[in-house]
Amino acid sequence: MVAEQVRPVETPPFEARTLRSETLIVLALSLGASGVSAVISFVGSVTRPGALKNQAATLVGSQAPGRPWLDLAWQVFAIATALAPVALVAHLLARERVGMPVIGLDRSQPRRDLARGAVIAAVIGGTGLAFYLGVRAAGFNLTVVPESLPAVWWRIPVLVASAVQNAVLEEVIVVGYLLRRLDQLGWAPNRALAASAVLRGSYHLYQGLGGMVGNMVMGVVFVLLYRRWGRIGPLVAAHSLIDTVAFVGYAVLAGKVGWLPTG
Repeated sequence: MVAEQVRPVETPPFEARTLRSETLIVLALSLGASGVSAVISFVGSVTRPGALKNQAATLVGSQAPGRPWLDLAWQVFAIATALAPVALVAHLLARERVGMPVIGLDRSQPRRDLARGAVIAAVIGGTGLAFYLGVRAAGFNLTVVPESLPAVWWRIPVLVASAVQNAVLEEVIVVGYLLRRLDQLGWAPNRALAASAVLRGSYHLYQGLGGMVGNMVMGVVFVLLYRRWGRIGPLVAAHSLIDTVAFVGYAVLAGKVGWLPTG
């Protein structure tokens, strides 16, 4: 009896329709949905009585006030589940047999990535704070409250973990993954840059027009740097540092300095 020959399974090339559907699904499960939520939140803010600057947007808040261990469980759960879309992107890139290194998220250049990230954070962080204070004073932004966690032992670690989670999620989805897919779909570089920047601005609209515009500008800078370096590692480092300083700095300084608005 002649053994039947096993034929290898061939993987068909990805069609444009498949890439478009995949991209929309990834965005719907992550920051695209956050953009829609931010728009709804902003409509609620502008239609509520009172000036925008008298309303607060809390970034990292308590999930179980008065119950620190339950609160910690919710914080860890929120951070872990927020990274699920990143795991999906890693899977999709692995299916292409390129993996995360294709977007420059690996350990091949840790010192260079961190050094570049620190420079970016110093420039954008300082100008971003000045911009926020200006647009809030002009009435175009809500008062951003970076954190309102209880003063317990896990407060700072959770704030740092939240900062890193924000950085990884946003830079992987909005820069690395999205630009790769748009390039594969034949989008012109400037059109892809605009799409990435507008998406980044959209899910910050809950903070007000200043939050949206400021993050769109940051998005343009980040895309240009990514195109130059071919790596999101420095962007993740910069974003992590910016958010860590914002979260931890607020926890330390809120109510102690007059120039820092509090909710």
